Amino acid sequence: MKKLDKLILRAFAGPFLLTFAVVEFIFLTQYMLKYMDDLVGKDLGLGVIGQLLFYFAVMLVPIALPLAVLLSSLMTYGTLGEHHELTAIKTAGISLTRILRPVMLVSTLLAGGVFWYNNVIVPKANLEAFSLLWDVRQQKLALDIREGVFYNGIPGFTIKVNQKMGENGDLLKGVMIYDHTQSRGGSTVILADSGRMFTRFGGQYLGLELFRGRTYVEQPSAQSGSGASFIRQNFDRNLITFSLASFGMDRTKKELFNTNKMMLDLNQLAYYTDSLHSRLGRERRQLIPQLNPYYTFLRLDTTGRVAVQRVENWQVPVAKLKPITYNTTQQAANRARNVRSFLGTAAERLTNLSRETANYRIESYRKYSQSAAILLMFLIGAPLGAIIKKGGIGVPILVSIVFFIIYYVISIMGEKYGREMVMPVGVGMWLSAATLLPIGLFFLYQARHDSGLLDVNWGRFIPTRLRWPLRGYKKSA
Repeated sequence: MKKLDKLILRAFAGPFLLTFAVVEFIFLTQYMLKYMDDLVGKDLGLGVIGQLLFYFAVMLVPIALPLAVLLSSLMTYGTLGEHHELTAIKTAGISLTRILRPVMLVSTLLAGGVFWYNNVIVPKANLEAFSLLWDVRQQKLALDIREGVFYNGIPGFTIKVNQKMGENGDLLKGVMIYDHTQSRGGSTVILADSGRMFTRFGGQYLGLELFRGRTYVEQPSAQSGSGASFIRQNFDRNLITFSLASFGMDRTKKELFNTNKMMLDLNQLAYYTDSLHSRLGRERRQLIPQLNPYYTFLRLDTTGRVAVQRVENWQVPVAKLKPITYNTTQQAANRARNVRSFLGTAAERLTNLSRETANYRIESYRKYSQSAAILLMFLIGAPLGAIIKKGGIGVPILVSIVFFIIYYVISIMGEKYGREMVMPVGVGMWLSAATLLPIGLFFLYQARHDSGLLDVNWGRFIPTRLRWPLRGYKKSA
């Protein structure tokens, strides 16, 4: 490794690590805000939140790396140009492509690493993250007994408190408890003037200590199902314990999520894609045989009764057609409605199956396109930094955000068009790269010829053998 390579790599390493950390944090914050409604108010604890943050951070690495490469390469070569170091290196006879080579090699290694990361690490992180997120969504909200509101979060009980006092709201006034554990409705009702609420046994149970109250118990009559008697009991102090096991988070078996497209590697995606393609072709081939029984014609036999015959190859012999009557018209209309209903259901089923196949293919292409995005962002950022010669974080951030938004919007559009079968999936997934690649090559061309960003000499694009006649024409004129 030469001193020039070390100089450029040292200039690139600092901005790259900083921008990657910042971009990862921004994407992680945006991702957590997306699921904030599922996390708030459930008393998950730092352990669960930390696991979600870690798994989401692992998932977002392939998305954050292209923007980090774009921004850091733009800052690196912009700073070298701003401090005239780039000019000094070119004066020594070193071409721009040689100057770009160290960062290009690093970008190539990052692209290969991201491909392996997408194929091996990301499916496992997706499995862990979304299985945990599913369990979090199924978990109940934390215990929240409010004033004047019936609370039925504890299975088998309904609790109402008129007033909560104390620093932690653990002192209660006007407590009413309906007991439904006997499956006979509110057969047991407990009223108390005041009470105290606390947790027991490490938060596994809720204790309610009630003072100066009454218990009403309804007992059905043994002789008559409609008759009943009431028992009233007074108490000065009554301690009731409720189990909070229903508030715990039960983990679902991860095997139930294994077939999701986001949890599969390339080999598994290829297997499921081939299976869906085979199923789609089989259902399309079976559509015609399933449709044949609906195509029949009516004829009158020798006794005048209506007989039904199947249509061979969907063609009705003209000699067998008889005059149309009202009954035959009604039966034909019913058959037409049946055909329309069958075709509508079959078309919807085939469309959903085609979309599911497209989703698996999109995940396969995504592993390649996200790797290629790193090289694409380098091809845009490095020459553009050499052209604008602006370092720091002002202009590079603005330019990087513009190009990344263009790349992201086109990627989303291409993915949607591929999923909706507007265009082939492969074309849609590579649409953003095909759009930005000419821009990157144009920037590279301008940087190699020391031209400005918009300083285009269109004569360079005209072949040499076509320039001489034009010059001779100008001289003679």
